[in-house]
Amino acid sequence: MSKILSPITLPCGATIQNRLVKAAMTERMSNSDYEPTQAHQNLYKIWADSGAGLLITGNVMIDKRHMESAGNVFMADEKMIPKLKQWTDAAKGHGNHIWTQISHSGRQTNRFVNPNPKAPSEVQLNKLWLFGKPQEMTEQDILEVIEGFAKASKIAKEGGFTGIQIHSAHGYLLSQFLSPGTNRRSDQWGGSLENRSRLLLEIIQGCRKEVGDDFPISVKINSSDFQRGGFTEEDSLEVVKKLGEAGIDLLEISGGTYEKAAFFMGNDKKKESSIRREAYFLDFAKKVREVSDVPLMITGGFRSYDFCNEVLEAGETDLIGMGRPFIGNYEVMGDFLNGKVPYLENPPIRTGFKAFEDAAEGGYYARQLINIAEGRGLKPNLNPMASSMFIVTHEFKKAREKK
Repeated sequence: MSKILSPITLPCGATIQNRLVKAAMTERMSNSDYEPTQAHQNLYKIWADSGAGLLITGNVMIDKRHMESAGNVFMADEKMIPKLKQWTDAAKGHGNHIWTQISHSGRQTNRFVNPNPKAPSEVQLNKLWLFGKPQEMTEQDILEVIEGFAKASKIAKEGGFTGIQIHSAHGYLLSQFLSPGTNRRSDQWGGSLENRSRLLLEIIQGCRKEVGDDFPISVKINSSDFQRGGFTEEDSLEVVKKLGEAGIDLLEISGGTYEKAAFFMGNDKKKESSIRREAYFLDFAKKVREVSDVPLMITGGFRSYDFCNEVLEAGETDLIGMGRPFIGNYEVMGDFLNGKVPYLENPPIRTGFKAFEDAAEGGYYARQLINIAEGRGLKPNLNPMASSMFIVTHEFKKAREKK
């Protein structure tokens, strides 16, 4: 048996049937009441049919005033549990795990959702004119965030999810608290790394009380923000140690923020060895292995079957996370898992204008995901420049539907 097909048992006792993971990608498909829809069921049935051991949802939010997208699911009301069960039932058709990624956007809440979102400090995000000046959170605001994550974890379990992932990467709220570039507080929630990581650790503790010891809790964290004055690799490794002590079951490493989108484009300053070896964060993973024995998932850059097995056999990672291949290659992911497709082609989406490249990449795959979910299939000839504007126009439309 190839390593990618082997099961893995997590510290909480849950077993995932193989090592391939559909990593989180924002779906942007909720209805006017922020609930999951038939499109979610369609999409996750397709992904379940691939046989991937674990499917992780895109951002499911704890606060509808702080949505990453106006099309996010907002998980704060037990009334939506029947619809959550329809979603999770569709995703578990082949024994797959289905985990929900729980998040709060903080300053990365777009203007159409909230022109003045709450954040650790009043540090504005400048990207495509989409984000307003944030307001610094009060102590009460922070306590409400902890409560919101805990409540969402409880609803997730009752709704049929088999685990949760706490999103503390990519510049969202918990990532903002970790970074000295966006967290300029002088109270117990800012300053030292111990204080900057306090919110994340309090949230893990709160979620564990709600879901119990045998329910998987994962954290997604940046290796680095790739920005001067931001969250560094040294910071990240110290937080990784704390996460192990907190008893999480899986750590996913990624990197970047909206301002430096390494999670979409890769780190353009990564070493030649990393370029040659496909995955974006393997060099950092080696450092993680030296300080933590928490099961590890790497997402970003994996494309060849043999290489996935190589790094799994070498113990460089325990799980292989893929995002865009589950869109651009969704029809053959089952064959990839079984070694019948040796390589997954995902050509870069480029406009020729540097300022629009990550927006084009994000918009292209966002459009394709919705096309697949709504039964239209993959449209490989989407215009890159039109795709670069899709998220802005889609967010405006979705936000109007919900007001």
